[in-house]
Amino acid sequence: MLGASGTPRKSHKVTTNSDPGSMRLEGQETAGQPRVTLLPTPNGSRPSQEFESHWPEIPARSPCVAGVIPVIYYSILLGLGLPVNLLTAAALARLAARTRKPSYHYLLALTASDIVTQVVIVFAGFLLQGAVLAREVPRAVVRSANILEFAANHASVWVAVLLTIDRYSALCRPLQHRAAASVGRARRAIAAVLGAALLTGIPFYWWLDVWRDADPPSTLDEVLKWAHCLTVYFIPCGIFLVTNSAIIRRLQRRGRSWPRPRVGKSTAVLLGVTTIFAFLWAPRIFVMLYHLYVAPVHRDWRVHLALDVANMVAMLNTAVNFGLYYLVSRTFRVTVREVIHDAHLPCTPGSQPEGVVVESMLKPPGLSKGTDL
Repeated sequence: MLGASGTPRKSHKVTTNSDPGSMRLEGQETAGQPRVTLLPTPNGSRPSQEFESHWPEIPARSPCVAGVIPVIYYSILLGLGLPVNLLTAAALARLAARTRKPSYHYLLALTASDIVTQVVIVFAGFLLQGAVLAREVPRAVVRSANILEFAANHASVWVAVLLTIDRYSALCRPLQHRAAASVGRARRAIAAVLGAALLTGIPFYWWLDVWRDADPPSTLDEVLKWAHCLTVYFIPCGIFLVTNSAIIRRLQRRGRSWPRPRVGKSTAVLLGVTTIFAFLWAPRIFVMLYHLYVAPVHRDWRVHLALDVANMVAMLNTAVNFGLYYLVSRTFRVTVREVIHDAHLPCTPGSQPEGVVVESMLKPPGLSKGTDL
């Protein structure tokens, strides 16, 4: 899990013998129990016969190969991504108030979900709980945090599903979309998704820590991991595939009938958001299922490293949408510059530059209805 199960752990000191093929972990022997020595090939896809016949009380854990790299990475991601997402939220809130378009409310909710994900998972989970406190946190606190972390993941991806359905309806069923689409309906749909995300996060209170729990996966653990993969990836990506395919076919038919077909900015943003999500989250889902059925994280350093990297790639998804919006939409770029400019303006109107006053007087109070994202 991101945060609770994806946080780098405080590993024991690793020392090597004269034999380069063997390593042992210091600090794991107790009274009456011999020192645990790793065999030359403990990281295969199947446990050795010794481990099949007897699961030790204190297993030989895989070393954290990534070291401090995840801490540096998440610090940079939080330091850059959080201010950028706050700027994105401010710009989208201004556009949503001006145009009263449901698509802006969906993008605003998606940005808010990314902000919550960065605070709850990247800061509280990876950095505070994993690096600062070194996992010395009560189990009940960790499991309670699991609910918020999974809820944030579910909210982010299913708000993107709402945006996908809205764009599909606008392009493939335009008459029905004009009659049914409204800001109030969009807000009710967003509220329903956020409530459902919180409810679906409750069962993950019992999510097992892939590093700390040395026992083989139980039935409950297997059910929760499959529920996570289905809820956050397979089902949403299936919806993305079906709706985006229909949108692309619609655009292709429109291109055959029109000499110069135009792809709307909202459609371009939708295709970009869903494609980036599918690519960035695929490694985490693959490694999670590999951990479940082939080689556990706490015994294979390669799976340990792969899950570290997969979590870092997945969390990158919370910080890339600003670049996509800024690249695609001129309206968004102008609004971002307005937000930055207004943030630096003094409180007194008389101190504003004359060019800014003239520009604001010549500019209409809102964007035209035909202006897309």
